[in-house]
Amino acid sequence: MKRFIITEDGSHSLFSAQFNQQYHSLQGALSESEHIYINLGLRPALENGPVSVFEMGFGTGLNAFLAWKLADQLQKQVFYTSVEAYPVSPLEASQLNYEEATGEKGFMQLHNAEWGKEVTISPFFNLRKQITTLQDFTPDRFFDIIFYDAFDPRAQPELWTAEIFTKIAALTKPGGVLVTYSSKGIVKRALAAGGFKVERHKGPGRKTHVLKAIKL
Repeated sequence: MKRFIITEDGSHSLFSAQFNQQYHSLQGALSESEHIYINLGLRPALENGPVSVFEMGFGTGLNAFLAWKLADQLQKQVFYTSVEAYPVSPLEASQLNYEEATGEKGFMQLHNAEWGKEVTISPFFNLRKQITTLQDFTPDRFFDIIFYDAFDPRAQPELWTAEIFTKIAALTKPGGVLVTYSSKGIVKRALAAGGFKVERHKGPGRKTHVLKAIKL
């Protein structure tokens, strides 16, 4: 079992003993996901119509849950693909308080959805989860938005290299956007070397900066 954490905004996170990392910011799991992945990444993209999202690290499923609810709210189509090498169990997921924190229902539909198959969650949200590493992932489409939510470079340095971001760039449409919580110098340099124009943006809460990178 992974250890449960109550973050500062009252929403839950998990702690991975394997990587010695929490899944979300201790300042607020919900506020972090909303600020970075939804408001900086997905919401602006949906102004232009249907959007394909790739998420590195399905994790707790919070980012996918928020993306689904925004798609339904705006009635804009989202095709959401996520990879996860170490899935959270349905039992663990069922104890997370994201329905209470958001006032939305249906969270466990995401965790109960079959792995390796595209599943229609709602008329506006299709989900495909893959149990695989990013290195072994083979996409079947190109993506407008990348949610890059791996554990940080101290825990998974192999996922924050120029080589890995070159792979990400290859599956991102020209002008597509990558958003991530990490604003470390090594991440900025790796993104730039991989083919992205990197921007720093204000982070959520007390976090100084997060990154938005645009595929050249």
